[in-house]
Amino acid sequence: MSSSTSHRHLNSLDELRGALRRFAAERDWDQFHCPKNLAIALSVEAAELLEHFQWMPEADSARLSPEQHAKVREELADVLLYLVRLADRLEVDLLAAAGEKIDLNARKYPVDKARGNSRKYTEL
Repeated sequence: MSSSTSHRHLNSLDELRGALRRFAAERDWDQFHCPKNLAIALSVEAAELLEHFQWMPEADSARLSPEQHAKVREELADVLLYLVRLADRLEVDLLAAAGEKIDLNARKYPVDKARGNSRKYTEL
């Protein structure tokens, strides 16, 4: 992002998408940001997030030290940035897609069958 612009106070996915478009354009990175490459980058960043929890006892995963929390926060941001960039390149409205997916999951996992149950919807 240009050195004169701060992006710490983005208020929406649309603002984030615009900031990422400008960031990539300023660096001539659109040529590298095809959906395949962005999906791979997203997967890599998700794996880097997971690495912070590897071999950690379950209880500790909910009580991260300030240093661990800062590192996890950074990886979460990387995952979000690649996800938003990929959705932009594929012209996917993430909020609409997420809302539709929640509705679909509500049908697959009705409360009366799924409450307190971790089984897959095909096993309910």
